Parts: sequence; structure tokens; C-alpha cells
Amino acid sequence: MTRVALVTGAARGIGAATVRRLAGQGYRVVAVDWCAENHLDVPYQLPGRHELEALAVEHPDAVLPIVADVRDREAIDAAVAAATGRWGRLDVAVAAAAVMIGGTPLWETPAADLDLLWDIDARGVWNTAAACIPPMLASSDPGGCRFVAVASAAGTRGLFGLAAYSATKHAVIGLVKGLAADLVGTGVTAVAVSPGSTRTDMLAATADLYGLESVEEFAHTQLIRRLIEPDEIAATIAFCCSPQGAVLNGSVVHADGGFPG
Repeated sequence: MTRVALVTGAARGIGAATVRRLAGQGYRVVAVDWCAENHLDVPYQLPGRHELEALAVEHPDAVLPIVADVRDREAIDAAVAAATGRWGRLDVAVAAAAVMIGGTPLWETPAADLDLLWDIDARGVWNTAAACIPPMLASSDPGGCRFVAVASAAGTRGLFGLAAYSATKHAVIGLVKGLAADLVGTGVTAVAVSPGSTRTDMLAATADLYGLESVEEFAHTQLIRRLIEPDEIAATIAFCCSPQGAVLNGSVVHADGGFPG
């Protein structure tokens, strides 16, 4: 039976790589992104609608693009309804939507920055889980259903100038562990994937915050001594989404190349 997934933060980076990976494995995917472009005060340009829609062009009949803000629970509920309405089920949810702001110590971080990070990076994962878990529990095969949240190496460490970002990613890991406990005995599982320095627009913005000439300078922080590619993280996520990924329930999968080296 064809498996159905919902992926947030789907227009670019790890989210887009995950959509491509799952679609390539035969999934039907609802690809969700707010496509905010320049509508948020973050230090890099967010993706536009054209990037989200390009995924559907790449995978006709397999990817349904939906513009929605993860801060809006009703919008995420509607995306879930689109998945179940079109394909009759929801087996997998990947919460990859996030933004990055930083560059100042905690005591100089504007409250507005913390609020934005908390609302998107943490509450957005909460909303995604709250919307996606009920249809998984109602599935004819809940033992094959998976919830995966993209955390970060910052979710288990403190990083210079990124206290607010680190706090929200720590919250994502706590959320996943609590969710896994709530799901005990249901067959539905929850896991967090924590990437290290991955070649994305977010990493480029982090390099700018640190005054680095190139993102390649982050390579030395990982034991593999190179940057991670988004598709490598997507491959890890795809395994977590699989029926075989059940053994990872409640875990943090450190897909960080040995960070810090």
C-alpha cells in the first residue's frame, strides 16, 4: 500500500530534500511551506511559492504543494485534511520548518527574536504533531506511522551567539521525547533527527553571523571534516519514517558527522 507523508519546511533545504527522497521511494507527499520570502525579519531570504511548486513539477501526481504557516494550527489541520482527503491516509509527518536568528549573547537578544524562533521552531513542531497524530492513531496500520522532527546539533549543545535558537531546538527534543511517551503502546512512534552543519541557506546565514568568509569553514567542527549535504539528512529522515524505523522511538538521531570534532 502506498504510504503518505506530510513534510513542513518543504520548499528548500532539508525539507525539500526530504520531499524528493520520500517521493522517490514511492510516497505520496503533502509538501507544506509558508513561502514567506521577505515577510519575516530573518538574516536570509526565505523560499518563495515557486520553489515549493517546483517540487510538484518534479514529481507529478506524487507531491501536493500547500502554502501554510506552521504557527497557524488551522492551516496545518487543513493540510492534513488535504492529505487524507486525496490519498485516504497519513502515515508519516516530518516537521522540518524552522528559521534561524542569532549573533548576540542571550542578554542582548531581542524578545521579538525569541518569540519568532519559539513560534516557528518549537510551537510549529507542536502544531504539526497535534494535527498529524490523530489520523495516524486512527490508521488501519498505526504500527507503521512515524512522526519525525528536525532538531539540530544546537538542541543538545550550546552554540555561541545562538542561545535562543538553541533553546528552541532543545524544546523540540523535549517535545519528541514527551510525544513518544504519550504514544506508548499505540504503534505510532516519534523521533528527532539532529543535523550538524548542513549545506543550506540557514548555514550560510550562520556563517555571516560569525563573520566567516565561507560556509566551508564549518567543516572543521565535524569529525568527517566536510559539510553535510541536505540529501544525506533526508536519507536519515527517510529511514526514521520507514516501518523499520520503529526501533528509534523516543530517540535523538545525531546525523551530525561527529559534531563538534
